[in-house]
Amino acid sequence: MAAALSAAMRGAKTQLSVLDTEGDKWIHHPWQEVHARSENVADRIVDDGSTSVGLVGEPTIEYLAAIPGTVFAGAGLSILPGPIRRADPAQWARTTLNRWRSIGVTTAFSHGAELELLREQADGVVVHDLVDVAHARRSTTFEGPQTAGVAILQGTAGSTGTPRTAQISPAAALANLRGLTTRIKIDGDSRLQSWLPIYHDMGLAVMLVSTLGQADLWQASTKAFSSNPFGWLNWLHESKATMTAAPNMAFNIIGKYGSGLSGLNLSNLGYTLNGGEPVDCDGYARFSAEMARFGFNPDSLAPSYGLAEATCAVTIPEPFSGLHIDEVAVTTDAGESTRRFAVLGHPIDGMEIRVNTEQPHATEVTDREVGEIEIRGTSLMNGYVGVAPIDFRDWLPTGDLGYLTDDGLVVCGRAKELITVAGRNVFPNEIERIAGQIDGVRDGCVIAIGTGEATARPRLVITAEFKGDDEPAARSAVVARVASECGVVPADVVFVKPGALPRTSSGKLRRLEVKRSLEGVSR
Repeated sequence: MAAALSAAMRGAKTQLSVLDTEGDKWIHHPWQEVHARSENVADRIVDDGSTSVGLVGEPTIEYLAAIPGTVFAGAGLSILPGPIRRADPAQWARTTLNRWRSIGVTTAFSHGAELELLREQADGVVVHDLVDVAHARRSTTFEGPQTAGVAILQGTAGSTGTPRTAQISPAAALANLRGLTTRIKIDGDSRLQSWLPIYHDMGLAVMLVSTLGQADLWQASTKAFSSNPFGWLNWLHESKATMTAAPNMAFNIIGKYGSGLSGLNLSNLGYTLNGGEPVDCDGYARFSAEMARFGFNPDSLAPSYGLAEATCAVTIPEPFSGLHIDEVAVTTDAGESTRRFAVLGHPIDGMEIRVNTEQPHATEVTDREVGEIEIRGTSLMNGYVGVAPIDFRDWLPTGDLGYLTDDGLVVCGRAKELITVAGRNVFPNEIERIAGQIDGVRDGCVIAIGTGEATARPRLVITAEFKGDDEPAARSAVVARVASECGVVPADVVFVKPGALPRTSSGKLRRLEVKRSLEGVSR
């Protein structure tokens, strides 16, 4: 992987363009310059003797150069998110450092405010300033190690609902990147535009596949998108991008609120990937229809399926396949309804999928064989940190429910509960555990649910039994703690009296009943 990335960067005729948010302008860097910066990072890692490296910050040129630099050094890279609004900065720093220590990180890179926060508590982890290390001055060729057992240490909720770190080998990462490059046909004539967070497997994959494919990459920050989602369309227009990728919520926002836009040209887009969240067919189609007046090609729509345990991509459509929809009758615990599911394409080279219909599940689809989706292949992880290794030839249960059609995979639910908010996948039990640590909140008497998943802005709502004197203070504490440790800001925290949460006869909390009640109130 190190050799492939190095050769691609040194031979590329294209560039990496990074959005300077303060000046609102793009700064262009030839890939050869990025390569030199990466070698400087690799030198520092080798000098430190580190085999696991942490990275936090905004996607500056120095930050992005640290990614291949870590690969060059033969180390595993753990990229974690910075603090979000309403998070306690000191708590965020403690949580981040604890996560790194738990997976063996001894060297980390950051910049700006995050750098100072981490350095204040960085016992056992050396935190370097990216600006000092990842400079462009280079007179020699890096000769350090280029082999490693692990290339990427990817944080994930895990198929079981427990936060874990997937260990991705260099071979698995390279197989996934080559599978993407081949399927999407990325080369030196391609121009990719992304604002995806690099700590997410999809954001990291877009960055690395651009590097390996010797394509132009125009990288903006997630914060820039969050402050102005319509800026994304301006970036696509300015870069003349041929490919972009985003979670479903981004397409919903543009489709719902983009009627007043003008002066755009989106005719260059040949691949518009939707991944990381369940696909809302109506919202995705609305985006396409709204953007048609700017030359957008609906055949570029590419709903896809992937997960961190498989590096990133598992199934994606062929270029210009467009949105295929399977409309079916679905029966769940909530009753029967007609649903429209996006067909997510076929596996990339080296990957296989199957549907295990023998596993118990509460979702049935008329005339379809539903089961738990299982995967295997060359992109599969070595295993989770601290857990027994796995063989890429063995089938890995994903926790997702689905079925197969002639056009590809359909995902129709989860074997276990999952909340998706703002591009983050979190399991209720982790949020409930953290909220239960706040004074006055009854541990084991907390329910976390996601509402409005099919809308432009899905929300996290926490309902908890509370026995204390200061509800406002406890509510603020819950929000800050969950934001700091889970990276998701609760839209609301609802306190109820002790014993008020509904339970089954065996004493289990009824999440579905609370969810129905809250959604009924919000309508």
